Amino acid sequence: MSDSSPQGVLVCDKPQGLSSHGVVSRIRRWFGTKKVGHAGTLDPMATGVLVLALGRGTKLLTYITGVSKTYFATIRLGSSTPTDDADSEPDRFADPTDLARVDTAAIEAAVAKLRGPIDQVPSAVSAIKVDGKRSYARVRAGEDVELKARRVEVSAFEIIDIRFAAEDGHIDVDVEVDCSSGTYVRALARDIGTDLGVFGHLTALRRTRVGDFHIDQAVTLPEDLDVPSPALITLAEAA
Repeated sequence: MSDSSPQGVLVCDKPQGLSSHGVVSRIRRWFGTKKVGHAGTLDPMATGVLVLALGRGTKLLTYITGVSKTYFATIRLGSSTPTDDADSEPDRFADPTDLARVDTAAIEAAVAKLRGPIDQVPSAVSAIKVDGKRSYARVRAGEDVELKARRVEVSAFEIIDIRFAAEDGHIDVDVEVDCSSGTYVRALARDIGTDLGVFGHLTALRRTRVGDFHIDQAVTLPEDLDVPSPALITLAEAA
């Protein structure tokens, strides 16, 4: 690697519909370098902070990956999907009578149970490896995958808004979550739906913080990668 190769950290606002690997590919082309990595995958449907490192900055990724994160999300109660989010179609639906019984107090109680240290079973359609193969690959190959619960910490889980539309078959709950690395917000949505007996999944997810990197630092990926690339956070600043 030449001394002129870009070295540092970039905070990107990942667009919806693009995988984290897809963002890395675009950054490689934009900055004209092959050595690019990211600190923590965001699902294609999710948006927000994706921390990338270029050149020698990739050595810092180990330290960035394990930090806490903040998310804004919308949980839809009343149905579930195979992926626990909107990347797949709903396949199970709540009984209308059960959904009509769900009120604000019940939702608040279900959320409260998931604050603090919890043992969370990750979504089966996740990047966790099972006997050397990604869990999502096994699921898509038709296998039944049961992942073990892992201890994570949800340091804050606040309800921002609740929109009742039981007559349309759902209740939407906007939340803000502060959590440890390894926490699956879509699994929180699934577990709230299960606790209330009405199913649940995520319809929106936006990551606004990864450790000390915030969304207001984030760069938007341009459609035209011929535009000048932005200045990177230096290795010293990132460290």
